Amino acid sequence: MSIYSGLFVASLTPAFQLASVEVGQHWYWQLGQFQVHAQVLITSWVVAALLLGLAVWGTRSLKAVPQGGQGLVEYVLEFIRDLTRTQIGEEEYRPWVPFIGTLFLFIFVSNWSGALVPWKVIELPNGELAAPTNDINTTVALALLTSVAYFYAGLHKRGLSYFGKYVQPTPVLLPINILEDFTKPLSLSFRLFGNILADELVVAVLVSLVPLVVPIPMMFLGLFTSGIQALIFATLAAAYIGESMEGHH
Repeated sequence: MSIYSGLFVASLTPAFQLASVEVGQHWYWQLGQFQVHAQVLITSWVVAALLLGLAVWGTRSLKAVPQGGQGLVEYVLEFIRDLTRTQIGEEEYRPWVPFIGTLFLFIFVSNWSGALVPWKVIELPNGELAAPTNDINTTVALALLTSVAYFYAGLHKRGLSYFGKYVQPTPVLLPINILEDFTKPLSLSFRLFGNILADELVVAVLVSLVPLVVPIPMMFLGLFTSGIQALIFATLAAAYIGESMEGHH
């Protein structure tokens, strides 16, 4: 038994080594038996506080004719509602507006915080502050939430017949259809992470080389691309949810 146990542990060693791979340096907090990236939690709390503050500011004195913050909040909500309705459909979109809206707003404000806020000026014991979406753990978590959402949507709407999509239009495509569901969260997470990381690196390099001329137009370009990435993520998430309820690819 000891020989087989040793072989089993040896076979798992590469998996444990892969799980310990890190992207960049991190400042850890120890919560029980778990280590969490403190810098990601800090910037995520800042983003959440900004969104909460915007909601309170825009809804503290509601009027029949929107003015000021109320007008901004209603415009954003209408944009999210229209996006969700376009991708999911008129009959099913309403319950999903909060989820898609939360994804879009969190990613949008996170991306913009990376383009506007000089996080790196704040010194940490280890690692450095950056936009939450600059950490692959955040983007993977958002993508996995999207995966759970579209599985739930399909099962809630169609029951166990939802799994029939894996053998359509022919059972031969079963492995490909299963693989597709694994590649969806991977593509969502790596697309967002790669674009935000690349944007922040380019701006950082240009600021160090030409600190007075180049950074301003690059910052505006970063704001534009950050908004586009939030829109792409939310649109694809809504499209996946709508697709799972329709029952076809």
